[in-house]
Amino acid sequence: MPALVVAGARTPFAKAGADLRRVSARELGVAAVREAVARSGFLPSEIDAVVMGNVASPADASNVARVIAVQAGLPEAVPAHTVNRNCASGMEAVAEAAEMIGSGRARVVVAGGVESMSNVPFLVTEELKDILTAAARARSFPARLRAWMRLRPRAFKPIPGLLAGLTDPLCGLSMGQTAEVLALEFGIGREEQDRFALESHRRAVAAADRLREEMTPVFLPPRWDKALHDDVGPRRQQTMEALARLKPHFDRERGTVTAGNSSPITDGAAAVVMASADAVRDRSLRPLASVRSWAAAGLSPRRMGLGPAFAAPLALARGGARLADVGLIEINEAFAAQVLACVAALASDRFAREELGLERAVGEIDPDRANVNGGAIALGHPVGASGARLVLTLAMEMRRRGAGLGLATLCIGGGQGMAVLLEAA
Repeated sequence: MPALVVAGARTPFAKAGADLRRVSARELGVAAVREAVARSGFLPSEIDAVVMGNVASPADASNVARVIAVQAGLPEAVPAHTVNRNCASGMEAVAEAAEMIGSGRARVVVAGGVESMSNVPFLVTEELKDILTAAARARSFPARLRAWMRLRPRAFKPIPGLLAGLTDPLCGLSMGQTAEVLALEFGIGREEQDRFALESHRRAVAAADRLREEMTPVFLPPRWDKALHDDVGPRRQQTMEALARLKPHFDRERGTVTAGNSSPITDGAAAVVMASADAVRDRSLRPLASVRSWAAAGLSPRRMGLGPAFAAPLALARGGARLADVGLIEINEAFAAQVLACVAALASDRFAREELGLERAVGEIDPDRANVNGGAIALGHPVGASGARLVLTLAMEMRRRGAGLGLATLCIGGGQGMAVLLEAA
């Protein structure tokens, strides 16, 4: 039983620490889910389950999907759970929803993802934690005083949780450093990366009206009288000269990866409503697309950016399709170097034989069919939400262009990739 993508919505995306910095993850998720359900044609009482991707796990909402579902107005009887596959968390939610519908366990499911990277907490040092614990457990004033007297200024040095989270414990490299690994391996130079980044901004600016169709405004605290209506990232005035002035961020001496050819750290949420064919038929709805297949793959954490080159061939094979059959592609732009490496790998006979066990290359990615509305370098990459955003953007663009097949794929920190193959409904 195929799972159909009926409708969806996302918030505008904004760079962390900027417009959405005071909006919590659950509030972002509520905005996306509420609007997605409203657009779907289904009543809240018809939703069977909610699955949301999230990476940072807000301290005040550990199962953030449940909090979002209830606060978005869904009945308390609707179960909800949160999934974490790092950067593909939102796509994992879509895959789980498709599995639930395909197995007959559910008829209508909300799937999506959310991330407030602004609100990833700062951590305290082990030294301060020990002192605070000792003081809390002290049973007398002298014992409490002895604990406090151990305090030294070094104990107050905060540890940014975001930086810790963006460093892979398996290989010891930050995500940007893994992009440098691929730039070196595939011979991808600075100018090529900057040119790719510039095109991402150009396309996103040109597609502003189309992208706005995906969005629902987010009202901003503290007075809630102003709203953010558009993505903050796309730069109308971006130039190669401005990009060239930026210094390498992850390898100061020999690097080519900069803040300009990388996706910014971002806040945002996205959600889609998925349903079975009979549920859609009962409501006489016109879905955007159907989920034909999906796949996840593992690879070396040092080369995590190649995830799409491993996952996309699996999803295509499971869906009985070739890359040449795909009319539109959404590939997450974590880094320009990472996307360009995937393009090169998929077109390589050697990579196909040695890495994938195939006889010949998977195929060429036509740049005119990939990220036609820009990508994460311009729009941003709220890690828990991006996978769902890719599916939503792809499904809506397939409808506009009459594309028969669409592929959404992204790399995953820790050494994985994921892909979803959509078919016109």
